[in-house]
Amino acid sequence: MRSYPDLGVVKQQRLAAFGSGTVIGTLGGLIGLGGAEFRLPVLIGAFRFAALEAVILNKAMSLIVVASALPFRASTVPFGSIAQHWDAIANLLAGSLLGAWFGADWATRLKSETLYRTMAILLVVIAFALLLGHRAHAQGQPLFSGPIQVFSGAGAGFGIGVVASLLGVAGGELLIPTLVFLFGADIKLAGSLALAVSLPTMLAGFARYGHDKSFAVLGENRSFVLFMTLGSLAGAFLGGQLLGIVPSTALRPLLAGILLISAAKVWRHR
Repeated sequence: MRSYPDLGVVKQQRLAAFGSGTVIGTLGGLIGLGGAEFRLPVLIGAFRFAALEAVILNKAMSLIVVASALPFRASTVPFGSIAQHWDAIANLLAGSLLGAWFGADWATRLKSETLYRTMAILLVVIAFALLLGHRAHAQGQPLFSGPIQVFSGAGAGFGIGVVASLLGVAGGELLIPTLVFLFGADIKLAGSLALAVSLPTMLAGFARYGHDKSFAVLGENRSFVLFMTLGSLAGAFLGGQLLGIVPSTALRPLLAGILLISAAKVWRHR
C-alpha cells in the first residue's frame, strides 16, 4: 500500500520554510543583499540538510532571489547605467565564471567535515567583509588602472566565484567592495553591477552541481524550496522598506555577529 505524508507535518514544514525565508530575506534586504549567507546555517542547523545538499539548495534559492532583484532595482539604477560599465562586469566575470566552476567541483569532492569547516571559515570572512567592506559610500578613484586593474579584477573575480559556489551565495558581500575600491563605482551602482556579475557566476556553479548526485535534493524538496524562496522574496521587500528606519551603524555589527555565531555552529556540526 502506498504511504502518504502527514499533511499536518507538511504544512508545518512549509510554514517553517516560509517563516525562515522571510526572516532571512529581511536581514538581507536591510543591507541590500539576498540573505544567502544567513540561509546556509539555517539549512544546516535548523533543517538538518547535509553540507553539500544545503549548498545546492541555497544556490537554487539565491539564483531566484538575485534574478528578481535586478529588475527591482531598475527604477533606481537603469539597465543603461549598468551597460555603460560592461568592462568592469566582463573583467570580474573573466575570473568569477572559472572560480564558480572550480569552487563547485571542489565542494563535490571535499569530505563533509572539511566542507563544514571551509564554510565556517568563509562565513567569518564574509562577516568581516560586511563590517569593513561597506564603509565606502561615495564614488572614488579606482585603486588601479590599466593591465594591473584587469589582472586584479580577474583574480578577485576568481576568488569570489569560488566562495559563491562553496557557500551557495551570490557573493555581493565581496563584489560590492571590490567594485567600489577596485573600479571606483558608486555604492548604489555597485549593488546592481554586483547582481549582473552574480547571476552568470551562479549559473556556472549551478551547472557544475548539476552533475553531482546530491543535485537530486532539489527535486526531493521542491515544495520546501518554493516556500522558502517566496519567504525570502517577501522578506527582501520588507527589508528594503525598513532600510531607512534601521540605522546601518547598529545593524551591520549585529548581522556580522550572527554570522560569527553561525560560523562557530557550522564548524562544530557533524
